Amino acid sequence: MKTILTRRTIRKYADREVSEELLNRLFTEAARTQTMGNLQLYSVVVTRDPAMKEQLAPAHFNQPMVKQAPVVLTICADFRRTSLWARCRQAEPGYDNFLSFINASTDALLFTQTLCNLMDEEGLGYCYLGTTVYMPSMIIDSLKLPRLVMPVATLTVGWPAEEPPLSDRLPTASFVHNETYRDYTPQAIDTYYHDKEQLPENQHFVEINHKETLAQIFTDIRYTRKDNEAMSEGLLAALKQQGFL
Repeated sequence: MKTILTRRTIRKYADREVSEELLNRLFTEAARTQTMGNLQLYSVVVTRDPAMKEQLAPAHFNQPMVKQAPVVLTICADFRRTSLWARCRQAEPGYDNFLSFINASTDALLFTQTLCNLMDEEGLGYCYLGTTVYMPSMIIDSLKLPRLVMPVATLTVGWPAEEPPLSDRLPTASFVHNETYRDYTPQAIDTYYHDKEQLPENQHFVEINHKETLAQIFTDIRYTRKDNEAMSEGLLAALKQQGFL
C-alpha cells in the first residue's frame, strides 16, 4: 500500500535522536520541489534545544509535542535572502509586498509537503502545527526572524511512539469539479458529510460538548469568528512588522 494512504499525524515520539545527517539529506531532497522562478523562497529553522522549544511552546498553545519532540522545524516564507542577493548584484528588489508574501508562502508550503512525504518514507513521525499563523509575532521574536521572513508552518518531528487511527476524509467527489465549479446543494452536503457525521467519535464529540451538529463544534468551539478575527489582526500586524504589507 502507498505510504500516503496510511499517513498519520504523530504527537508522541520515542526517546530517540533524529540525526542531523538524516534531516539534511531530507532537506536536500525536498529542495527539488517546484519553486517560483527557481528562487527557493523559504528557510527552515531547526530547533533542538529544550530551552528554545520551551520558548516556542506558548506560540503553539503549549501543545505537549512541541517540547517533547526531538526536533521542531519552523518553515518560513523568505524573500530576505533573494532581496539581499539582488542588492549585492546591483539589482533593486521589489518584494516588500503582499504578492511576494503569497509567492514565498506557496514555495514554503510546497517544500513543507514534499518534506512530509519524504519523512513518511523514512518512517519518521510528524505533526503539522496550524498554530504557526495564529500568533506569528511570538515565533518571529523567539527565532529572531528579520524583515521579509515570515513563519508559515511548523512540524514537530521524531520517531513515532504511537499508531493513532487514520483520520477520516471527505469523498473525492466532494472536492473535484469538472470544467467549472459546481456549487453545493443541501442534498449534496448531506451526501458528502454523512459518513463524517456518523462516525461514533464525532457523535460523541457533539454529545459531550452539548451541541446539535458536528458543524457547530467547528463554528462555536474550534474555529470561532471571534478568534479568527482576533488572530487575523495579529497576522496582519506581523506581516507589516516583517515588511510584506
